[in-house]
Amino acid sequence: MPLCRLLETQGASTLRLPAVEIRPCGDRRALAVQLGAFESFDLIIFTSANAVRFGASLLAQKRDLTLAAIGPATARALNLAGYRVAVQPVGTTDSEGLLRHPRLEHLAGRRILLLKGSNGRQLLEQELTRRGAQVVQADLYQVVPATPSAATLAAVLERFRSGEIQVITATSLSLGGSLLDMATPELRREFDRVHWLVPGARIAAGLRERRLMAPLLQAESAEDQDLVAALIRWRSSVSGA
Repeated sequence: MPLCRLLETQGASTLRLPAVEIRPCGDRRALAVQLGAFESFDLIIFTSANAVRFGASLLAQKRDLTLAAIGPATARALNLAGYRVAVQPVGTTDSEGLLRHPRLEHLAGRRILLLKGSNGRQLLEQELTRRGAQVVQADLYQVVPATPSAATLAAVLERFRSGEIQVITATSLSLGGSLLDMATPELRREFDRVHWLVPGARIAAGLRERRLMAPLLQAESAEDQDLVAALIRWRSSVSGA
């Protein structure tokens, strides 16, 4: 995991606990037939790097399509697949930022394809439709909670009790929610005691709605370097350096 490796280069020790599983949805060939000619869309939006992972093949190497990406990681994934990204978020690396792009202001009569996960936010579809676009959604993958064994959770609890873990990272609300759902009562108490590192106010607010009482460290984005920078700033403030 790149984030763990980056943290380890800064001298941190990490524990990897998968909280969700990413699974493909449906049959790709059937979906391609259902969507029809991709050239008929004025804009194709990839909402995540996982959307690129499961959906880039649908583009069938057509390089003249107008593509949008939410966040630098999604844009990088498209670039690595050989596609140019024309529209990216403005100001913030999320749906709200994408909606601030000038090319998405006036959409009457435009056809937009939204490539996404099955249980993602509905903000983009709702707002693009309100602005007059005809939005077609394609669910490419689903995020399902992981099911760690009782032995795994017991081992994690022991790491908390021994003082080895001071920070939990939750780069999305689905990850944070799954962590809270899988926790035993004893582990949940430990979750409330340590710091949580999250990318921004929306996820922080969502975790508070889930009654997480832990202190929250907010990074500027979900990018690995921003998460690590926020953690370094916190450690510096704690140590007085």
